Amino acid sequence: MEIGTEELPGGVTLRLTAPSDAAALCEAYVENRDFLAPWEPRRPESFFTVEGQAERIDARMREFAEGRLVPWVLASGGRIVGTITLTGITLGPFCSAYLGYWVAADHQRRGLATAAVQQVCRIARDSVGLHRIEATTLLDNTGSQRVLEKCGFEPIGTAPRYLHVDGQWRDHRMFQRILHDEHPRL
Repeated sequence: MEIGTEELPGGVTLRLTAPSDAAALCEAYVENRDFLAPWEPRRPESFFTVEGQAERIDARMREFAEGRLVPWVLASGGRIVGTITLTGITLGPFCSAYLGYWVAADHQRRGLATAAVQQVCRIARDSVGLHRIEATTLLDNTGSQRVLEKCGFEPIGTAPRYLHVDGQWRDHRMFQRILHDEHPRL
């Protein structure tokens, strides 16, 4: 899987996560902890440490090597200002994955999420060989829903009590984007 570095608006770079990102990811999650809390599962305290991020990166890099996940960071001036990840990559007749992303509170409303999702969709189609990407949002996360719709995702339904977020099982709106209708790679 050939995945390079992409330039996004405002001097932000989309690139694969690296083991050397542990400290910067820790700092980003600590800085955005309260901002992200309503939208994410509750995290153990170890998640907010350099060691916890190093372990997480190591696990993600193993999944990347196995072709099951692609983890990117959004980097700006030595800081990490967001992440975007394709998880649950399944090839064969399904050729699908799940998309998740976040952008730091101080980098909102700059078009970064939209630009990153567009680039990841292109990479998913051209380099990973995916036919489809699925994403979900909390019902009240209209900002993320706008990003997905701008990027060609279509709503496909609602999943009751889909994910445990911020301490409770929450309903999610489901979206998908069909990337192409070619035959799967064998």
